[in-house]
Formats: sequence, C-alpha cells, structure tokens
Amino acid sequence: MENPQPERVTYASMAGRIHPQLLKALEQMQYTHMTPVQEKTLHLPSFTDDCLVQAKTGTGKTIAFLLPALHTLLNTKNLKLSQVSLLVLAPTRELAQQIADECDKLTSLCKPALECHIAVGGSKRAFHLNKFLKGSPSILVATPGRLIDYLSEPAAKDKFSDLRCLVLDEADRMLDQGFMPDLLRILKQIPSKSSAGWQGMCFSATIPPEINKVLHFVLYPGHHRISTIDENETPTVDAIPQSVIPVKSIDDVLPTLHSLLACERLDNPSLKAVIFSSTARQAGLLYNIFGFTGGAAPGKLPVFQMHSRMGQASRNRTVEEFKAATQGLLFASDVVGRGMDFPDIGLVVQIGLTTDKDQYVHRVGRTGRAGKTGRAVMIMTPEDMPFVRKNPQFPIKTVEFTHPKAATIPSAEIIQKALEKVPLQTKEQAYVAFLGFTKALKKIHGLDAPLVVKLANRFSESLGLEEPPALEPSTVGKMGLKGVPGLTIKRGASGRGAGGNGGGNRGSGRKQPLDDSTPSTSASGSRGPRPPAGEPRHKRPKRETRGQGSA
Repeated sequence: MENPQPERVTYASMAGRIHPQLLKALEQMQYTHMTPVQEKTLHLPSFTDDCLVQAKTGTGKTIAFLLPALHTLLNTKNLKLSQVSLLVLAPTRELAQQIADECDKLTSLCKPALECHIAVGGSKRAFHLNKFLKGSPSILVATPGRLIDYLSEPAAKDKFSDLRCLVLDEADRMLDQGFMPDLLRILKQIPSKSSAGWQGMCFSATIPPEINKVLHFVLYPGHHRISTIDENETPTVDAIPQSVIPVKSIDDVLPTLHSLLACERLDNPSLKAVIFSSTARQAGLLYNIFGFTGGAAPGKLPVFQMHSRMGQASRNRTVEEFKAATQGLLFASDVVGRGMDFPDIGLVVQIGLTTDKDQYVHRVGRTGRAGKTGRAVMIMTPEDMPFVRKNPQFPIKTVEFTHPKAATIPSAEIIQKALEKVPLQTKEQAYVAFLGFTKALKKIHGLDAPLVVKLANRFSESLGLEEPPALEPSTVGKMGLKGVPGLTIKRGASGRGAGGNGGGNRGSGRKQPLDDSTPSTSASGSRGPRPPAGEPRHKRPKRETRGQGSA
C-alpha cells in the first residue's frame, strides 16, 4: 500500500507571517499551495536566518528564496531604495531572467515599489548600467561575470553599501562552470558578511565538497540545512524512460528524426518537444530545416530555436513564446540546460553527443517535470554509440525505431526537399561547427584526425553539399587539423564566399569565433550572404584540396 501524500500547505495559511502585499501577488499569480522546498524554507524560525537548501530544479526554489527576502525588505524601516538590498547570483542569463521575471510579479503590488534590475552578459551593458546607476535597484539579479564588470565602476560599487541579503542560486552549477574565482572576487568586493551582517542563502541541487570554499563567506556557522531530496527516492533522470535509436550512418539521422517527430505528432497532436544538438550551428540548421525555410515540421507544428548564436533579446522572446506554447518543437543547444523550466515537455530528443554525462542528465531533466510524464530519446550513429556503452548507470534502452505509420511518411524525401531550401551558408557553418566539436570529442568517438575529417565530410554530404566547404587556413590550424587529408582549404584570406569562420559577415573578411559561446545578433540565420555579382549562388572561391575531398 502506497503512503498517502501529505497535504500541501496553502499560502493563505501564512497570513500574518508573510507581508499581505506579497500574498496578494501570489493570489494573482494563481499560486495557492506551497511546494516542499517553499514550505520548509518559509517555516524557518526567522525569515532572516542563513540557510543551505538542497532541492531539485523545477521545484519552486525561486519563490522559496524570494518570498522571505522580499518580506524582510518590505518590513525594513528606512530602506534605502536606491541601494541594492537583495542580490541574487545565477549561473546563466536565462535563469537570471526567469528569476527577475518572477520577482517582478511578486513585487507588482509592493509599496514602496521595489525595482528589480538584471545584469547579465549578452545584453546592452551601457544601457543597463546607466539604468542601474540612475534608478533604484533595490533588487539585482546578476550573473557573476557581468556583476564583476559592474563592481569595477566606483559609482556602481557604492550601490552595494547597504546590502541586506545575498542568494546563490544553482550554486553547484556555478562551480561546475568555473565561477569559483569570480564568486570569491565578488565576495571580496561587496561589504563583508562580518562587517555588514547580511543574510546568506544558498540553493543547490547537489552539495559537492568544493562548495564549502564559498559557503563560509556566505553563511554563518550554525546555519540551517534543508533538503527536499529523499535519499531513497529514484533519481529524476532514472525515473524518465530513456532510449537510443541507432542508425547505420550519419545520412540516416535527419530522416530518422523527422520520422520520429512525425509519428509522435500523430500519437499526440499537442506534442511539445525539445530537440538538442551538439552545437549552436546545428541547432540553427535544424530550425531552418523544420521551420519556415524548409517547412519540414510535421503537422505544421510551431518551430522555435534557442542557442548561443542568437541575440539576448531573441533568446528572451523565445523563452516566453515557448513557455506559453501548448505545442511545438524547440531546436536547442545546451543553453537550454538545468535551470530552464518549460512546462509540459513530453519528449526530449538528442542528436549526437553531449559534452559530458552531466549535460546528458540536464538535457533529460527538461521532461518529466512537476509530476508530468515524459521520455528521452537519442538518435546516434555508430561513432556516437560508445557513450551509451561507457555510461551503464543510465537506464538507456537500445531500440529499433518502429511505428505502424512510419512507412507511410516519406521522411527522407521531405528532408531532402527541405535541405534544398536551406541557405548554403547555414549548411557550411554547421559543417565547420560539427568538425570542431567532433575533433574536440575525438577521444569519446575513438577517431583519429583523418577519421574525424571523414565523418565531417559525410555530414557535409548528408546536407546535400556536393563537396566539403572550404576552410580558412587559420581555422584548420586552430582545430589542430593542419595537413589532415580530406580538408578543403581556401586560398587567400579575404573570407569571401560562404563557409569557414567567415560566418555571416558578407565578405567583410572579419572572422567570427568558431565556438558556440558567442551570441549572434541574428535570431534565425535563415538568410545567407549574397553571392558576388555575376556569380551563381553555390559557387565557392578558389581552393586547394588536401587528399580526397570526400569520404
């Protein structure tokens, strides 16, 4: 017999303990009952106590730290509204934006008004800094890098002299991403805890030992420790059905993906899925294939994209649109990782490898949230399959893709026609990114450099390119592939034409970064560069070929 679920505590029962303006805002947000992490945090002896809280993502952590902090600010006499009283640090701009949005809703009825400002990379620095300096930033949500930038300005640094509360959200992820030096630098530049006496709250899904290097700067000895994770509970990722569909070669990946999505759409007209790619360029390519350009989306499902080559404004817009969508396909890179919460995701599909097993967990964790069901599927080539064999801790079942109606869907033909509509530049950029990513993970693939190039050239063929795109000599050098047979090298350094790291600069010769960490101002990437006058669309500049140009 199953144990009965404990009755959830209502926010209304906190009347007299939580500020009435916040309770009214919660009512407008249609939040009636607390999640376990909210209940435990809000029932501490004092809302100003330090605490270390371990809870999974998607369990309501944001409300759990915002409510007590905001309650304290509203009950503080002579609060200096022009000073930062509450500082929240988050590892990614997307998570920071989510926190800021939730804060704006909670403070919508507050008097005096509490302004929530955001400081993240990829946004207009001068605009936001000027707004911060001239406004009343009682609350600041920031990523570590941009906050350090702010603190380098004396006028901005002075805004932290009346700090009352510091929150570290997704603390373990900040450490995973190498933010430890940045966190320590920030803690040395803001008023020290010993002198200012501000409250510290740390929220994290895991508590790794290295987190203690930061905690003694943030939390008082004897702080409260809260956990909502049952040690006997099946880990979230293990509770989600996971499978891998092996394909014979890279040529079969796109048709298999289309067939899978089409069949899922037939079974569920309200399909809402996230499709992860290894690189931002590949995510953009898939968006072009399935979106308006190629039109391959089954059942005319809405199509979205989310990756680091998009500008921040476009990414913010995508987050809001996909959250509100009742159906659709989101083609994404790993900017959609832990901390990004989209409701009702019933399917996660992964194309190719992740950078590591932790990222695999974060991808799978986008589905099966908030008590909903979901499943995760990988589509893998023979070169990718070692990932499954080397990670037996994941309950990944190898399955053959079968569906009663799969044979009636001409997926290969649909993909071929869609690829013909995708701009040449988009395909060539995807090739360069695929080559670089595969080279970086060649130990996992078990491939030497010539085989890396051979696989990338097969990828090029699968996109309908007659020959591998030409690369800048500098790009080849950076990848450590100089002299490897099968690469096509550009002559000259003008960067004119498509491909390589000339990117979308339309023949300017200015190089773009090859990695997927630099945002682009283009949201869709659906328009390619114009060819030089009098030259056909698909002609390329002169080049020399090392070895055989195809695999």
